[in-house]
Amino acid sequence: MSELEQHATEVLKFSARNARPKRPAYLRDATVDSDGNIAVLKQSEHLRPLVVDLDGTLLRSDLLIETAFAELSRRPLALLELIAALKQGKAALKHRLAATAVFDPAVLPYDEEVLRCIRQARAEGRSVYLASASHEVLVGAVADHLELFDGWFATDELTNCAGKVKAHKLVEAFGEKGFDYIGNDAADLHVWPHAAKALAIRAPARVGRALASSSDDVEHLTHERAGWKAWAKLMRVHQYAKNGLVFVPLITSQMFELGAFMHVLVAAIAFSLCASSVYILNDLIDLQDDRGHRSKRHRPLANGSVPLSEAMLAIPVLLGISLALGAWVSLPFLGVLLGYFALTSAYTFLLKRKMIADVITLAGLYSVRVVGGAVALSVVLSPWLLAFTMSWFLSLALIKRYVELQARREANLPDATSRDYRNDDIHMVGALAAAASLNAITLFLLYASSESVVTTFSRPEILWFVAPILAYWIGRALLVARRGEMHDDPVVFALKDRLSVATLATAGILFVAAF
Repeated sequence: MSELEQHATEVLKFSARNARPKRPAYLRDATVDSDGNIAVLKQSEHLRPLVVDLDGTLLRSDLLIETAFAELSRRPLALLELIAALKQGKAALKHRLAATAVFDPAVLPYDEEVLRCIRQARAEGRSVYLASASHEVLVGAVADHLELFDGWFATDELTNCAGKVKAHKLVEAFGEKGFDYIGNDAADLHVWPHAAKALAIRAPARVGRALASSSDDVEHLTHERAGWKAWAKLMRVHQYAKNGLVFVPLITSQMFELGAFMHVLVAAIAFSLCASSVYILNDLIDLQDDRGHRSKRHRPLANGSVPLSEAMLAIPVLLGISLALGAWVSLPFLGVLLGYFALTSAYTFLLKRKMIADVITLAGLYSVRVVGGAVALSVVLSPWLLAFTMSWFLSLALIKRYVELQARREANLPDATSRDYRNDDIHMVGALAAAASLNAITLFLLYASSESVVTTFSRPEILWFVAPILAYWIGRALLVARRGEMHDDPVVFALKDRLSVATLATAGILFVAAF
């Protein structure tokens, strides 16, 4: 690199350690004063550089949020360290997160419209720069991966490159009105007035109004906003059927009264909203892993269709409504709901990375729903029924892990780093699933012959016909999983597979006939 280029790199501050800035076209005729400083000439419009924001603009994501949750997923107690770093400023927090970040720019959700603008600018001979409030390590990795930028600006250990700081750096580098800028949020309102042309994407309405009043040349890039379908997918509305387990105690105790039904219905809604809040939290934690998964990469947070900041706000809102509904049902039920939230949060941050403990926890979460229904009705739950529920869903959880291991083996992927299972464990996991399923059938027969059933049901002997139907379904589910034809979640498979629906419906009819 020549002495002139070295000075250009220093004055323009395109990057820090890992930067590889190229000499832009508009500096080829720059002059050097007696002190060796470069005087940037006024550029013609066709050579005016394009500066692109990263988070929320080029990326349909936010690297600060991603790296923070990734760190918490590995070390939940790191929250105290992050709070301490934040007290020193955002730059210190970002530097702390970047130091331990496991980061793969290849799987990030890039915006195609912004990429189109970048490629068009390069085709016109214009220089393109990345300017981000994210840490320089992350920004440099993105720039190196895309190979579309002549340089970049980013946050370092001491300076947070956002808002006025970013605007000052860009004006210092390119001059007032010497660049075009693509941004997306309120922080960019400090930058757009200094740009010759302001381009916005995904800007909130209030930001759009402020931009219109502060800049003369404004263009809003097309994009898709998160619709109700994306939010329904994020909240796992299709999983709400699992909360039908809350109605099991109502059916087994035969309390067919409107008041009892309303209590259980509200309890089911409370469980659904509570589960949705944790589903969103789980997706924030698992962003990197989900993007490398065959089906989970299509989740709304992984593919960037729902903004991470909005997802974060949805968590306390959903949880708050859930707890309010739980308190309306009864204080004991609220205690069960809080226990469910605590257990599922523990699963999200810790237990899902512990082999066997993870599937036992999943089975326990299903069983808690049944317990919640009993508490909502203030009825005594049969221990045999609870044991059957636990063993049945333990089998389904093991099938879920079996399917995941099978998918990794078929794709020739190495052992997962986010799970405590090895690919070679698949046969043992399948054996455990079969054992748990047979144990569940035995427990159901013990429930069918228990004193509580004999005294409650008028024709309890019919329940014995339910057992072989359940055995048929779980046996078929194991074989379907072995053939690689099952959905990632066996519960979803049960709800969508026609033969499964018919089989389980028949079991349900026989159960009702026993009344």
